[in-house]
Amino acid sequence: MDQRIINLFDEYTHKPLSREVFLRRLARITGSTTAALAVLPFLEVNYANAATVRENDDEILTEDITYQADGSEMKGYLAVPRTKRKKGGVIVIHENRGLNPHTRDVARRIAKAGFIALAPDALAPFGGTPADEDQARALFARIDPQKNIVNFQKGFDYLKSRKESNGKTGCVGFCWGGALSNQLAVHSPDLKVAVAYYGRQPEAADVPRIRARIQLHYGGLDERINAGIPAYEEALKKAGTQYEIFIYEGAQHAFLNDSSAARYNPEAAKLAWERTLKAFNETLS
Repeated sequence: MDQRIINLFDEYTHKPLSREVFLRRLARITGSTTAALAVLPFLEVNYANAATVRENDDEILTEDITYQADGSEMKGYLAVPRTKRKKGGVIVIHENRGLNPHTRDVARRIAKAGFIALAPDALAPFGGTPADEDQARALFARIDPQKNIVNFQKGFDYLKSRKESNGKTGCVGFCWGGALSNQLAVHSPDLKVAVAYYGRQPEAADVPRIRARIQLHYGGLDERINAGIPAYEEALKKAGTQYEIFIYEGAQHAFLNDSSAARYNPEAAKLAWERTLKAFNETLS
């Protein structure tokens, strides 16, 4: 697919670009409104493709839960392995679409791998993630960044309170959630590991506060996010932080999201996920 189309869709999903303007600009690139509408299904999500692990998989238990946070009640999706041994806990942080079927599936994947997975809904203070993704993206502008960090940190407390927990916690986030994963590493000294997929980097001055192991995954074609890699890596080296950076050549932003045909890269996704689970096994087991 024409890289200009991918870049335009990235702009639409991350900046205040209305759907009307997006479709008009897409039609200019593709040559017509008809062609634009034909391309659209390959760009937008199809959650039928996101069911890697079934909701009723007999190796895990799932439920929607709530926990108390910064002056509000947080909602979340919990997936727990059906094993008696104590397990580490992982916060799963969604993209800027909110808590959707893809993120729930990622939580089930982590539970299948042997960890307690909690996917909080960052939009819970506003009633939860709406079905309309444009409405969901608009709500993200209303989030208080500092309160949001506390809301997710309370998720770690919830995980530790579970009888199945061994007391160790980590996180993995994607896009908006990748940026938050980096921020949780800065603000959570007890965190064991933070994995960020194509997420905005923290300020270099904040990096010395990180105590967790850091693992970072980037698509080689994701110029917008990748521009921040050099400064982040320099700060990580200077601080002596244990970290790994992986850049997947030819992969787009959101390459792990298998609900979006145009950006999903199965080879990069498989390798990145193997590396993610390896980091969890080494730090949370």
